[in-house]
Amino acid sequence: MAAPKKSRGAAGGQGRPGRSLAFILIVMVALTGGMFLADQPTPRLGIDLAGGTSITLEAKSEPGQESAINKTNMDTAVQIMERRVNGLGVSEAEVQTQGDRNIIVNIPKGTNSAQAREQVGTTAKLYFRPVLTVAQGTPTPTPSASSSGKPTPSGSPSAPTADKGKSSATPNASATTADNGKASSTPNASATTQGRAVTGALKTDTTPTPKASTTPKADATPSASAAKLQKQFAELDCSSKASRAEAARGAKPTDTVVACSSEGDAKYVLGPSEVSGTEVDNAKAGFDQQRGMWIVNMEFTKKGSKQFQTITKKLSAQQSPQNQFAIALDGEVVSAPQVNTTLSGSAEISGSFTQQSAEDLANVLSYGALPLSFKEQSVTTVTAALGGEQLQAGLIAGAIGLALVVIYLVAYYRGLAFIALLSLLVSGILTYTLMSLLGPAIGFALNLPAVCGAIVAIGITADSFIVYFERVRDEIREGRTLRPAVERAWPRARRTILVSDFVSFLAAAVLFVVTVGKVQGFAFTLGLTTLLDVVVVFLFTKPLMTLMARTKFFASGHPWSGLDPKRLGAKPPLRRSRRVNAPTEPKEA
Repeated sequence: MAAPKKSRGAAGGQGRPGRSLAFILIVMVALTGGMFLADQPTPRLGIDLAGGTSITLEAKSEPGQESAINKTNMDTAVQIMERRVNGLGVSEAEVQTQGDRNIIVNIPKGTNSAQAREQVGTTAKLYFRPVLTVAQGTPTPTPSASSSGKPTPSGSPSAPTADKGKSSATPNASATTADNGKASSTPNASATTQGRAVTGALKTDTTPTPKASTTPKADATPSASAAKLQKQFAELDCSSKASRAEAARGAKPTDTVVACSSEGDAKYVLGPSEVSGTEVDNAKAGFDQQRGMWIVNMEFTKKGSKQFQTITKKLSAQQSPQNQFAIALDGEVVSAPQVNTTLSGSAEISGSFTQQSAEDLANVLSYGALPLSFKEQSVTTVTAALGGEQLQAGLIAGAIGLALVVIYLVAYYRGLAFIALLSLLVSGILTYTLMSLLGPAIGFALNLPAVCGAIVAIGITADSFIVYFERVRDEIREGRTLRPAVERAWPRARRTILVSDFVSFLAAAVLFVVTVGKVQGFAFTLGLTTLLDVVVVFLFTKPLMTLMARTKFFASGHPWSGLDPKRLGAKPPLRRSRRVNAPTEPKEA
């Protein structure tokens, strides 16, 4: 009777294992070629193996706001720092809290650590403030007094302006400045002249109530806060980095403040914030072909767009310099463009940017402002010597473990060890090439825990081979020949292998989600190698076993094949025997 079609179809599928082997060979060649084309012949190394920079940042609270240093704000700061560093393309950077006030940032060797240091500690508190007055960034000389004790002004009473920053913007255009808000002022302006400018600006910016307008004292002499601001503005030296930092410290959005330009060549009196940086929806750096300069384009949220429209409408009706708005980042004026028309929707920061500085500014604006201020407590260069020693010890341990596995396979499975070793080799090639390619692709970097995960994977992969080999041996013990035994054992072994690998992958996934830092490297590598184990067993080990079952060495049950029926205690072959009837003698009559 003819064999059923189903059996013939199954046999036909099993008769072409070369397709699977050819496919996995093509995959290995493609991954290896991609590794060299990407100029990444080795995996990226983490800070513990390659060395790098470790930065310790200490949280600082503003006076009267000590309660701001809490777990919520510290965790938020860690997340923002991680996004900023990742935005720079830094791989394997670690950002984590230490204690209640410190954050540790580890940056691997081979990245721009100086740039990353600047990014992680920058508070990035952005405000759009109206400019009340502007002057040169140096302190005002003390004026000479006459015999009557009255100061003699030696400069023009008019406030200096930044004429180059004028913009001819249409209603949908962005406010720009060509000189980064640089101000030109009269060099010999006296303190009295500047004091009048500051006081006058404060009066202009203030909207008095009816009761306040009837108070003659407010018109006759400046208030105590105005006098303090006048003195602070006159004495401010923006050429000193320490002075610029001091001027920016403790400034509240609702206060009228003094500030320096980011380059220190101008100083400003700025009104309360009209738009906060939290209303910036997106920021991107770009190159303006017409002006030949790098700029940062910002898109506002719906609320921010309305606020920006309101302030630009108000400023466009003012005279210079009070028609300028300052873009203040962490207390320093990045740009102070003039506004000649009402703007909405977006803004543009321009000036003496390089490509790097424009991209850095866009990065910090896009990923948000830190909820706390941080002081750089220490910067330590980490050498790879210790990590190299540990890596060497780990590799030696892995080699010893692999050698023991090989000895066990050869001693117990004999010829089947050849299939297992080839499968381990394929798994190793796939793991290595993928780790190398994942470095530039997703920023994966190999650290010590990841190496441990790869070593553990040797046992997981070998376990899958053992499960299959034992199922084949069980079928031979039942009296079947090798080729049927290989095919009948596969469904049962496949189910066991999938369940085992699923449990391992699930454990790796949970470990990756609930942990941080280097432990994630272990979990990622364990999960990756577990998936590769499934691929290797299905596309290489099983087809290779099918091919080997057709060879005389394995099919005949050679004593060194590992499938000798006698050694396995096999039962007699399961064959149908014909019943032979004994010849009957003719009956005698």
